[in-house]
Amino acid sequence: MSAAARAPGADDVASPCISVCTLDATQTRCLGCQRTLHDIATWVEMSAADKRAVIAALPARAAGAIAP
Repeated sequence: MSAAARAPGADDVASPCISVCTLDATQTRCLGCQRTLHDIATWVEMSAADKRAVIAALPARAAGAIAP
């Protein structure tokens, strides 16, 4: 069964998208959710652990503490 066809489960991680899709000046990070274009493009293929790691990095990205 494909990932798209399976029922939501405990390992599913919701997208942090807030529907404010605007890219930063370098055109590499969304100013709404703080994900990189790579994060966004590969979200559906990422493992739950990888998604949680991206989400954990978002506050620092928003604060400008780390690069995308």
